[in-house]
Amino acid sequence: MKALILIADGFDDLQLFIPWYRLREEGVEVTLASPSGKPVTGMHGYRVAAYLPIREVNPAEYDLLIIPGGDSPGALRLREEAVDVARTFMDEDRRVATVCHGAQLLISACALNGRHLTCAPEIRDDVRGAGGAYHDEPMIVDGNFVSCRGQDELPDFCRALVATLGVRT
Repeated sequence: MKALILIADGFDDLQLFIPWYRLREEGVEVTLASPSGKPVTGMHGYRVAAYLPIREVNPAEYDLLIIPGGDSPGALRLREEAVDVARTFMDEDRRVATVCHGAQLLISACALNGRHLTCAPEIRDDVRGAGGAYHDEPMIVDGNFVSCRGQDELPDFCRALVATLGVRT
């Protein structure tokens, strides 16, 4: 089982580290990809090394895509290679998980039409404008798509991730 996490500078530290380590606890191989493949810095100053640049990502090699929030999705949505990866996962109805502002990348990928999700309240109108069905809920599971409003809901989010992958809970 392999998961891909797309990150750029300004990622929300908790929204990266909690799902990343939770999946590792379950034996999931997790790959971090950044725009350049170089280390990136979170909102609270933590630096993490990416394993590869996004342009080298082959979506077919992964079972799950995770997009943490913070300022990272706003930067990723400006990178066509990141938009292409997100679009591929959504178009193929593969497992995708977003936290907080993570849905911004899916908006740019034109991949929310008819999908039910939650997100940071600040982008709910953008989600609706992109055709998504916004719900003011802590977490939403819509088929292979899991979305989470923010940090407070990360425990439920991680349980849902583990459940969608079919590994033990």
